[in-house]
Parts: sequence; structure tokens; C-alpha cells
Amino acid sequence: MERREALAKLKTLKGCDLRVLAAKYPDVTIWKGDKKNKGWAGHTIERFLGLAQNSSRSPNFGSWELKVVPLRRKKDGSLGVKETMAITMIDAVEVAAKEFEESHLYNKLRKILVVARVFEDQLETKSLIYDVVEFDLSDPATYAQVKADYDLVRHTIRTVGFGALTGKMGVLVQPRTKGLGHGSISRAFYARTGFVRQILGL
Repeated sequence: MERREALAKLKTLKGCDLRVLAAKYPDVTIWKGDKKNKGWAGHTIERFLGLAQNSSRSPNFGSWELKVVPLRRKKDGSLGVKETMAITMIDAVEVAAKEFEESHLYNKLRKILVVARVFEDQLETKSLIYDVVEFDLSDPATYAQVKADYDLVRHTIRTVGFGALTGKMGVLVQPRTKGLGHGSISRAFYARTGFVRQILGL
């Protein structure tokens, strides 16, 4: 499915409850016992667009990537970004070998659709679709900063080592642990909340 077609289809969901939509797909699990499937919202959107579950590190729709991010209501009633956005896992050997333009980070960010949903509570009793936006690395300043963030990670891996990566690095994109709790040794690229706000135009 082309991104333009997907955007038009996803726009029809604005204001809809994603929790109700999820109930239409038997293979989308929100709760398993007392454990929540954190990816349920993304899986629901993928099913809506006709994509089966997969864990490929390539953009999940071939030429473009789909992301679903949660928003949280502030005390004044406005919406803010709830958390950072996972982009792609960091393979130390690959990052060390590849320039930014050849990287999974670039391939994931250069052409994406971002679905913003409203997070209401930990039980996920409902979650309204707020907006759907297109994003490309077309702004020169944004492109330069994401490239600089990648190059910092690459330089650190090549000169100090993978273990030296820390979430304090990067202006727009940070390398951070991804996995089960503290002590995880895996790392992924995450868009900082400020970058997510920029992408969504909040």
C-alpha cells in the first residue's frame, strides 16, 4: 500500500476509539493475564491497513514506515507527547560500518506516517485517534541534526565501544536501552519527545 493511500484511509479513523477497533482483530492481544501488550495500538493500525505481524527492521510498508505514538492530557487540558518514540534497534557492527544515508535509522525516518492516539489510563479502557501526519527528513536542519546524532553514536561505537552508549546522547535521536527492565544490554534509536512534538506539529 502506498503511503498516500494509507494516509487517506487512516484519516478516516480520526476521533475513533482504537480500543473498539482492536476488538475487531482476534490476533490483537491487549492483555494477557495481568501483562499488557505495549504494541497493541500499532498492531491494530497494521491490521486495519492489511499488514500481518512482522519484526523486520526494514520499513514495515516497504518504502515507508508506520509509527503509533501516545499523547497524554496535561492539567490545562492540552495534549502533550507521553513518551519517546522507538525507531529501530542498534546493531553495533552495522552502525559502525554504515554511513547515515545507508542506515536503518535513515530508512525508517525518511518516509513515515505517525498516528497519534490519546492515552487515557493504564487499563487502556479507551484511546481516541487524535491525528495522522506524514513526516520526511526534508527539512535541512532536522536532517543535519539527526545525522549528527547518528554520527555521534557511530563514532562512540567505533572508538569507545557499544557499552558506552547512553540515553544522554543525541539532540533529536538518542541511543537507549531496549528490553526487559534494568540491566538490558540491547540499544535502540529513540526520537526524543521534543522531536516527536516537532513531527506531530504540536
